[in-house]
Amino acid sequence: MAVNSKKIAVYVLVVFVLYVIITDPAKAADYVQIGFEGISDAAKAVGDFMSWVADGAKN
Repeated sequence: MAVNSKKIAVYVLVVFVLYVIITDPAKAADYVQIGFEGISDAAKAVGDFMSWVADGAKN
């Protein structure tokens, strides 16, 4: 029975995340905040682009 490399990668990632959360919860919270800020900025950029396209792609 072959072990799927994707499954191994997910397990390693989960173990790493749990390790970071357990050893330094404040740093883990900072990482989550940075991630959500990145997602928020990306969503805003997509919204700005769609508004620009809807306005006829004017400068």
